[in-house]
Amino acid sequence: MFGLSPAHLILILIVVVLVFGTSKLKNMGKDLGGAVKGFKEAMKDPEEQARLDQQNQNANRTIDGTAKHAERDNDKV
Repeated sequence: MFGLSPAHLILILIVVVLVFGTSKLKNMGKDLGGAVKGFKEAMKDPEEQARLDQQNQNANRTIDGTAKHAERDNDKV
């Protein structure tokens, strides 16, 4: 790989950790993971996404099955 030995890669990794710090790298990893997760969700089948949206909407209902106050007001319009 471009003439880099494992020792070179370890040295580069050490320099990156020293420059950015572990907390910054952790945050960057979390952000990258969130972006990948969002991309995968966006690539799902539209029918499945509509079903998930319907489930999320039903989850916003109260336990006794009645709509929340704000949703009842929106239904009247």
